[in-house]
Amino acid sequence: MLRRTTRRTDASYQGTPSGVPSVLRYRSAFRRRLAIEIAARLLRSVEMISVLQNPRTKPRALRPGDKVGIVAPASNVKRELLEAGCDGLRRAGYEPFYFDSILDRDLYFAGSAERRARELEDMFVRDDIRAIVCARGGYGSNYLPLTLDAGKIVAHPKILVGYSDITTLLCCIADSANLVTFHGPMAAKDFTVRDGVDLDSWHNALDGAEHWLIAEGSGAKPMVAGKAEGILYGGCLSMLVSSIGTRHEIQAAGSILFIEDIAAKPFQIDRMMMQLKQAGKLKDVRGLIFGEMIDCRQSPDQDYTLEEVILRIVEDLRIPVAFGLRSGHVSRSNITLPIGVRAKLTVDDAVELQILEASTSR
Repeated sequence: MLRRTTRRTDASYQGTPSGVPSVLRYRSAFRRRLAIEIAARLLRSVEMISVLQNPRTKPRALRPGDKVGIVAPASNVKRELLEAGCDGLRRAGYEPFYFDSILDRDLYFAGSAERRARELEDMFVRDDIRAIVCARGGYGSNYLPLTLDAGKIVAHPKILVGYSDITTLLCCIADSANLVTFHGPMAAKDFTVRDGVDLDSWHNALDGAEHWLIAEGSGAKPMVAGKAEGILYGGCLSMLVSSIGTRHEIQAAGSILFIEDIAAKPFQIDRMMMQLKQAGKLKDVRGLIFGEMIDCRQSPDQDYTLEEVILRIVEDLRIPVAFGLRSGHVSRSNITLPIGVRAKLTVDDAVELQILEASTSR
C-alpha cells in the first residue's frame, strides 16, 4: 500500500531540494512513477468503484431519429429476430444499426469473446451512435470484462441497455466506469413484439426526466413495509451471484437492490439469495425489489409461494421489500430501470419507486 506524502505547491518549488540526500530524491521519483503505473493498471483492468460513489457519469439523452447500435455480447442471434427488433426500434422513432459480424456463431456464443468485446467498444467509440441496445442475453457476457478496454468506455459514455446475462456488463461498467447503465428491453426480444416495451419508463430513463415515478401498473406488490433511499442497482440474480469472487464482483452497499430471474426453482432462488447474504452482499442494502420471477416454481401444485421462500431469508434485514416489478424477464411491457442513480422505495399498501435524478444528460 502506498503511503501518503506531503507535497509543496508554491510556484517556486522546482523539485526535491538539493540538500536532501540523492537516495530520497530517487525514491520520490520512483514513487511517482509507481503511482502513475498503478493508476494506469487500475483503468486497464477495470477495477471496481463503490456503488456509493457519486455523481456518476451520465450519458447523453436519446432523441427521436437518433442512431441506436445493436450488439450481441452473449449468445448467438437469429437474423429474423434481429430484423424484427430493428423494425420495432424504427417504430419507436430510432435508426437501428449493427455490424454484420453480429450474426457470427462460435458454439452457443455470438462469435468469439474478442469479436464481442470489439463490437461493444466500437459502438461506444463511434460518434454517430447515441445509444447501445443489446440484441439478447443467453450466456457469454462474463468473458468481456477480461478483454474490454475501459478507457474507450470512460472516454465515450453512452446509453447501454439490456438484462439477463447482460447484467454482468451493466453492473461491471456501472462500477468500473462510474457510468449510469440501464436494465431494460432488448432488440431481438422485447422490441420484436408490439407490447414488449414500457415506453413511459423508456422515455423517462433515456430522455433525461429529472424526477419520475414507477408505481401503479408496474406489477410490484408489498412484502415488507418501509421507506428507503439508495442507489438503484442489480439485475438477474444468477448473474449477480456468479460475480462473487471475481474482479467484477457486485458492489451493492447503499443500494436499492433489484433482483429478478426466470425458470429458477424456489430452492435455487433460496440458495442464491443465501449466497448473497452469506457473502455480505445484503448487509448494507437499503431496500429490495424483486421482479416478476416468471416460471420460478417447483411444480404447479406446490404448497408454498416463492414470496414465502424469499421472506424467510430477507425478513431479518429490516428493510422494505417488494415483489413483482416488471423489468427484465417479463410477461409484457418491459420497464427500464436506470442503474446507478438515486432512488426512493416506498412499500406500504402499494409500492412506489421514485427515481430522484435524471439518468441522462440533456
